[in-house]
Amino acid sequence: MREPQRLGGVIHTYQKFDPKNFPSPTQPPPDTVSPMFEHMLKFGDMRSLTEEELARAVRLDPSQIAGLGPSLDMLMAMLEERKRKILSTYETDSVLKEARREYQRTGKAMKPPKKLRERFERAFEEEQIYDFERLWYAIGDDQSDFSRSVIQLLQRLGDKYEVDELASKYEFTGRTSMTVPEALAIKEELEKIDELLKQLEQARETAQIGIIDFDMLDEFAAPGDMEKLAEMQKMVEEYVRELAERQGLERDGSGYRLTPKAYGVFQSKLLARIFSGLQASRTGRHQGPIVGEGVVEMQQTRPYEFGDSIAHIDIPQTFVNAMMRDGPGLPIRFKADDIEIHRTRNSPKCATVVIMDMSGSMRYDGQYMNVKRMALALDGLIRSEYPGDFLHFIEMYSFAKPCPRGKIVELMPKPVTITDPVIRFAYDMSDEQISEYQIHPHFTNIQHALQTARRFLSTQDTPNRQVILITDGLPTAHFEGSTLFLRYPPDLRTEQATMREGMICHKEGITINLFLVPSWSQSEEDIRFAFRLAESTTGRVFFTAGGDLDRYVVWDYVNRKREILG
Repeated sequence: MREPQRLGGVIHTYQKFDPKNFPSPTQPPPDTVSPMFEHMLKFGDMRSLTEEELARAVRLDPSQIAGLGPSLDMLMAMLEERKRKILSTYETDSVLKEARREYQRTGKAMKPPKKLRERFERAFEEEQIYDFERLWYAIGDDQSDFSRSVIQLLQRLGDKYEVDELASKYEFTGRTSMTVPEALAIKEELEKIDELLKQLEQARETAQIGIIDFDMLDEFAAPGDMEKLAEMQKMVEEYVRELAERQGLERDGSGYRLTPKAYGVFQSKLLARIFSGLQASRTGRHQGPIVGEGVVEMQQTRPYEFGDSIAHIDIPQTFVNAMMRDGPGLPIRFKADDIEIHRTRNSPKCATVVIMDMSGSMRYDGQYMNVKRMALALDGLIRSEYPGDFLHFIEMYSFAKPCPRGKIVELMPKPVTITDPVIRFAYDMSDEQISEYQIHPHFTNIQHALQTARRFLSTQDTPNRQVILITDGLPTAHFEGSTLFLRYPPDLRTEQATMREGMICHKEGITINLFLVPSWSQSEEDIRFAFRLAESTTGRVFFTAGGDLDRYVVWDYVNRKREILG
């Protein structure tokens, strides 16, 4: 009986292929827009990001570079081995003594002038570089022999500090002694290795090949490995560049800039993060729509009732009803029972003005970034879900200024220009000799912000008008006519002016929602002011953790819309 033919020859295998963990081509692409926005939220800088900066900012899935170029683990192992060899070769006791002897020998050989002798001896004994720098300036002649000697002594003291740091930072176990220059060179090499290990570790976790210092790594790695790594970096940068253009980042002469499409991508990601925390029972655009004489037609119909608008007649269904009743033929005669009316629902309009505190205190803990992130999220929500609503933004500091949505990312807290413990200024802004740029900008003018918001809302033909006021404490500025008052510590006169403006808003049907963010300087009086403003205007107060501000505001806006609709 013939034996079955056995297959022979070369068997090919695929290396580093895992069918279970191989990245799917349909998985969501890395986010290239958010890193750029986060950079701008923090620094208020609208400059273009270079390709290198964008590649460093974007986090990729490490599995997407697996098997490409030399193994990052292999490079790390090579550096670790080099570090172990250095530490097991040398000892530091002898070089510590040598560095101290050099410092002592140089200092004792110096002959300071009589008027500077005591100062020199104290600096020499205490071994403080700062004291020697002050001594050098006190000499007044940088060409004198003593001045040059002080520079040499500073060099010896600096070397001593470097050697002390080397011995305390690394644990040497060898027996070979080092000279001071050799110790400084070894310290530099070990620090380079530590920095490269840190870069490689981060690149292994985030696939950020761009963070690796290739020039530094070239001193330790083989040339072939460096060429492969450079090719991998180029491929990753090309991948990021393609993704960036897909997500709305346009390339110009200097780098990448934001487009309206990028704004939309970032806002949708913000909203997705916010609403991912909602329970299933709370999802959806609206709950309980108002059915009746509205403006938005629905698919459902109902029989005609006296008083219904003829604008909502379902004409095709009305013809069908008449023909079904009388059968085919002309003329078609209609009766009241044949008429079908589209059900409608109201879509109430809501007008909102958001007041964003950009006073000096908002820089602490990066609260201004949370305010800007909230503004972008709310703008994205209203544009996508409630396009008929009115939304306007106001920047608040010593003044209140309208802020276009495209300028939100550029806002920054105002610099503190005066630190006196008590400030009482008054400026007549009608005086042509006084410019806004002469005024200290870092105060908090809630009164002017509410007044400006009220003027915007007064033109909106809807009863649903509200102010979202985001601040961290008491007002410290207000207007009386054309006179601007700056008061610190907060003054009763400023609070009274703010309360009066809040009452005017209340009388005009404007609801004030105050979101109080935490601050290092916040006190019980700040909280009491928030309660007094809300109580006197029948408004509301929310105490938020700064990082959750966008969630608080967006959720509250959605809930308010549900109340209006339901």
